[in-house]
Amino acid sequence: MSNLEPAVHHSPLGDYQARKSVHPKRIDGAFRRFKWLIMAVTLAIYYATPWIRWDRGAYAPNQAVLIDLEHRRFYMFDIEIWPHEFYFVAGLLIMAGIGLFLVTSAVGRAWCGYSCPQTVWTDLFQHVDRFFDGDRNARMRLDAAPWTWGKVGRRLSKWTIYLAIAFWTGGAWIMYFADAPTLTRDFWAGDATSIAYGTVAVLTATTFILGGFMREQVCIYMCPWPRIQTALMDEHSLLVTYKDWRGEQRGSIKKAEKDPAAYGDCVDCNMCVAVCPTGWDIRMGPDISCITCGLCIDACDRVMGEVGRPRGLIDYITLEDAKAEAAGRAPRAAWRALLRARTIVYFVVWASIGAGLLFLMGTRTHTDISVASDRNPVFTVMRDGSVRNNFTVKLRNMESRPRLMRVTLTGLEGGAMWTDTMGAERAARQLEFTVPADETQSLRIYIVAPNGTQTQDIAFNLLALDGQGEGDVAETRFETPAGGS
Repeated sequence: MSNLEPAVHHSPLGDYQARKSVHPKRIDGAFRRFKWLIMAVTLAIYYATPWIRWDRGAYAPNQAVLIDLEHRRFYMFDIEIWPHEFYFVAGLLIMAGIGLFLVTSAVGRAWCGYSCPQTVWTDLFQHVDRFFDGDRNARMRLDAAPWTWGKVGRRLSKWTIYLAIAFWTGGAWIMYFADAPTLTRDFWAGDATSIAYGTVAVLTATTFILGGFMREQVCIYMCPWPRIQTALMDEHSLLVTYKDWRGEQRGSIKKAEKDPAAYGDCVDCNMCVAVCPTGWDIRMGPDISCITCGLCIDACDRVMGEVGRPRGLIDYITLEDAKAEAAGRAPRAAWRALLRARTIVYFVVWASIGAGLLFLMGTRTHTDISVASDRNPVFTVMRDGSVRNNFTVKLRNMESRPRLMRVTLTGLEGGAMWTDTMGAERAARQLEFTVPADETQSLRIYIVAPNGTQTQDIAFNLLALDGQGEGDVAETRFETPAGGS
């Protein structure tokens, strides 16, 4: 069967069967080294980021990346996201989704092969396996061997390292939600919250089980993303592909020497299967079991070099170019496969959202005012016939320093305002307040208007008096018994 047409095959693990352990063989090559690089970078970012310090002044936390649930803030270096700015987070999540669509349509399941957390931690645990049990053949012999004290000792040692990695993983996660040094001291002193201990316990267990034991089962059976990706890939996507027109009929070197015309380049060494982290035979064609990590390319190129045959029997190539090469035409350069309508549209949408977020980030102000009027009662008629409305006004200071702000009443001729802390005798059309750093100050403001004033629209104008000229406006309505437009 040619692998030029997508096909659905049974998993190498079988349907409704107990898991058969997959023991990938150690291999070196360009793709293996790239996986090493991605694993090192992603793990370093995950474990180290909460410990990076970032000076925001005396009134803000100094952790570079912090999800402060208590104060409802998200900090990332110089960026601070408030609850009312959640659209920034939503925009980043949309960008991440479209970015996955872009990567998948261009280079297949590259996310699964290199950057997915399940892939990264599984790869890490497989290196732990090699350290304790040896390479593929040694691990297979140890699996089949009876349980002896030596085997028990190896298993316990290996599982202890699994558990340490899993615990470190769960512990690193909670550091993103509180000051890392402080939480670490509290955690080991027994003073952390029950949520912290529970979260670490759950993440430790899931990492230990999914990365240490279930591994490729998560990719093949549990994860929905491979099924979604099949709708994003087509004959123009770069995929790991076995060139069966070159490789078939398979046969050993000795058989090929006897009858060269009857056999292709594949020497049927099964190295491509031996190095695959999911145990898939790429020679059977595309399948959700293939995470396109490219390790089979490293293995096959190595074998082809050893037997003196052209490399590229297994290659990163589009199905369209594979057909062209099978027909004797030269395939396009890989980068040209990226320049097509689908990937360009994904990139334009992705870049447009990013540009929009950057524009909003660059033009946003660090002051904000909101107002809510009392509805019970809507207004109060005073002894002299004047009318009073009550409002709850919130002044937001989004900078890490206290700021002096002025609130000015616009409209409502003859009207004046005061707060519940200053008294009506000091009523004025302008009031000044010092808003604490990185906080929202709630004020109870009363506005009184002369007798005969009609219901009308008014506004509270906010201006920061620190020379930056930042401000905001909140519009509302002043209600009176006289009515009006």
